[in-house]
Amino acid sequence: MENLLIDIGNTSVKIALSKGTEVLEVNKYRGNDILKFVENFINGRSFDVIVVSSVRDTKKEDFNQLSSWCKKFVYLDNQTKIPIINKYSTPSTLGSDRIAAAVAAVDLFPSQNCIIFDFGTAITIDFISDKGEFRGGNISVGLRTRFKSLNHFTQKLPLLENPQNISDIGGSTAEAIENGVVLGAIFEVEGYIKKYPGYNYIFTGGDAIYFAEKLKSSIFVVYNLVLMGLARIADYHAEN
Repeated sequence: MENLLIDIGNTSVKIALSKGTEVLEVNKYRGNDILKFVENFINGRSFDVIVVSSVRDTKKEDFNQLSSWCKKFVYLDNQTKIPIINKYSTPSTLGSDRIAAAVAAVDLFPSQNCIIFDFGTAITIDFISDKGEFRGGNISVGLRTRFKSLNHFTQKLPLLENPQNISDIGGSTAEAIENGVVLGAIFEVEGYIKKYPGYNYIFTGGDAIYFAEKLKSSIFVVYNLVLMGLARIADYHAEN
């Protein structure tokens, strides 16, 4: 029987089916009526495991009705049993998306050091040891958030989007903003890569390809890293 994976991000919701650790059909939703979206997707089917990861202000109780559609319901948080070791000093504050991504990284690169760069509303940089441990990481500001901040906290700077091309020196205010935002983030990422040579660098999130195209380092782009981690967690709970 299949498992159901629900990844609730800051701007969108992804829902997918999985068999074992393989992620199958993926659907995306932008909106707030999450349970209605899930109910329409399920359409009367039942599952072995349903696992939910949410970075929004939600609680396990908000999804209680999902239990009627599966043998086992898992709301991913710091109490959830996972197949890796969590070394975070404040596990209750660790986002479930970061947990799931770490699980996926260990599954993809067993016994290897990894750094996960998740490019979304925020940029998270997480470290996975060759012992299968989530060591912790850092949180920075995502590209669109940087553009919005410049526009919001100044009176004259315009709101811009990710440019297709950048240069070293901006010849106009628009170019100066574009270059400053994008190059600042690139230099930040390159700094980690230079400081930690020999790691596997995994890019994921909405801007992963955008950054990958602008860096010369050898990296792995994994579109649905969180869903892959949820698939591994669902499979782990189906077996235990």
